Amino acid sequence: MKFRNNILLILFGAIMISCGEEKKEGSYSSEEKQKASAELNNYFDKEFQKEIDESPMLQTRMGMKTDYGKWDDFSNLKYAEDLEQAKTRLDYLDKVNTEALDEETKLSYELFRRQVKNEIDDYDFRFYDYPIEQMHGLHAELPAFLINMHRVDSISDARAYISRLVGLEKVMSNIIEQLKLREQNGVIPPKFVFDRTLDASRNIVKGKPFTNSAEASTLMEDFNSKVEKLEISKEQKTRLIGEAETALVDHVQPAYKSLVDFLENQQKRATEDAGVWKFPKGEEYYNNALQRVTTTNLTADEIHEIGLSEVARIHGEMEKIMEEVGFEGSLDDFFEFMKTDEQFYYENTEEGKAAYLTEAKNIINTMNAELPKLFNTMPEADIVVKAVEPFREKSAGKAFYQQPAIDGSRPGTYYANLYDMAAMPKYEMEALAYHEGIPGHHMQIAIAQELDSIPEFRKFSFYTAYVEGWGLYSEYIPKEIGFYEDPYSDFGRLAMELWRSCRLVVDTGIHAKKWTRQEGIDYYKENTPAAESACVKMVERHIVMPGQATAYKIGMNKILDLREKTKEQLGDNFDIKEFHDVVLTDGALPLTVLESRVDSWVKSKK
Repeated sequence: MKFRNNILLILFGAIMISCGEEKKEGSYSSEEKQKASAELNNYFDKEFQKEIDESPMLQTRMGMKTDYGKWDDFSNLKYAEDLEQAKTRLDYLDKVNTEALDEETKLSYELFRRQVKNEIDDYDFRFYDYPIEQMHGLHAELPAFLINMHRVDSISDARAYISRLVGLEKVMSNIIEQLKLREQNGVIPPKFVFDRTLDASRNIVKGKPFTNSAEASTLMEDFNSKVEKLEISKEQKTRLIGEAETALVDHVQPAYKSLVDFLENQQKRATEDAGVWKFPKGEEYYNNALQRVTTTNLTADEIHEIGLSEVARIHGEMEKIMEEVGFEGSLDDFFEFMKTDEQFYYENTEEGKAAYLTEAKNIINTMNAELPKLFNTMPEADIVVKAVEPFREKSAGKAFYQQPAIDGSRPGTYYANLYDMAAMPKYEMEALAYHEGIPGHHMQIAIAQELDSIPEFRKFSFYTAYVEGWGLYSEYIPKEIGFYEDPYSDFGRLAMELWRSCRLVVDTGIHAKKWTRQEGIDYYKENTPAAESACVKMVERHIVMPGQATAYKIGMNKILDLREKTKEQLGDNFDIKEFHDVVLTDGALPLTVLESRVDSWVKSKK
């Protein structure tokens, strides 16, 4: 959406620099700062509202039912429109007199401007990602969105669901056009991606009403279950279900057939090359990705070396646990024992999966009762534990978190992938639940959404190193209040940290050092106790999400470094609850900004 600069000047002129007559720092009264800050925050809210208005899917994620039957714009033209909007915003922001703002609004200004500038700078790489990939590809994410986000509380909600089924045909057409443009720019996924994504795409159009199968298709089953819960007549339910069947056959099926046909054709031209170094500006793109993900200026080589160092350190800590449990043999022998001994795994049956979910819920509930030992601020939103849906579990990640609706209509969700129980050992259950649930992603994201002290855009900002760094830090801090009593469970915590440290090595290995997919898999197999299936899935994740996996360990290290530095400076005045408040109550932040906030808090305490 384009702006009219003159209108913005009229609406928000009070915070603009005025013809060289800017006051010196400190010469603004509290009333002037309050007024200027209020007007800029009003601008932020208006701009964020535009983002909401342009995204029916964001509206649904936030619990709203406006534009409920629509999808976002997935056309190539959207990139150019967003670029123009970002340039207009930057032009406006560059005229803001930041000296007339209070400290909190200065931070909001810095974050908003950073996001806008990044969007402009990243435009050259707009075709460097993979819209269809096995981790978060749109072929699976769109059906998952309908299943997990689209509530049906009325007949109109059901018709909006049907409208979205119809709309999938246009969306998929736009996505295919995006894939064609990427190929013209030299961007094609490696061969393995096609097998994963084709399988998942075909799964969407299996079962009724696409075939005479005894089982309903994934989307048909979801729609039926939601409509059956409505308090309407049987005739109305039958009519709605019939309309959904028609939409699935007439629009969803051809949409996915077109996608499958395109992917099967493109697969013939794919290679085994894994890293983004194969792209026209591959090295430049990867360096940019590392900066965006880590919010630091660390180079690929520096990140690689940090990973190697951390792997060696954690191996040493694991050897101490070997001694504690009386295991005789090498660390490799211990890894093999942890990978193969039946005591560490639930059976790969429905009963075993149900038992896993039950225990995961127990871990969450037990930690919930102990949170006051570590935190002053608690989230209001509830959290639930679910298994990843069958249609996407084969290719989805090991575990992930889905944020709650901001209006409280949907809880936060910790998803555990139970497709391969050999990849979900009991000894990792504690650390995994703490990371995805509490005190990890659920606390950090839910608290951010519930803050009244920051503009709306900051509640939904996502800096990967901060968010995932907090998640990994959250695996560690329960140990400080008595959790991980079982040494095997503590080994699981270390195994999870080791896993994230290996990510630094393998991600940079693949994208900067031209490692092959197999070399990455071998590194994980040789240095971790993880199942081979987990090693394969992680390397394939590195390949389609360059740089993303480096965020966890870089972020955790920064939070721990800040905490230790703060302890040294404050001594007995250090309060872990206050420290966590400083980290959590500004929303997600770049690591450099987080450090400055912590430093300011230390000065105020002194």
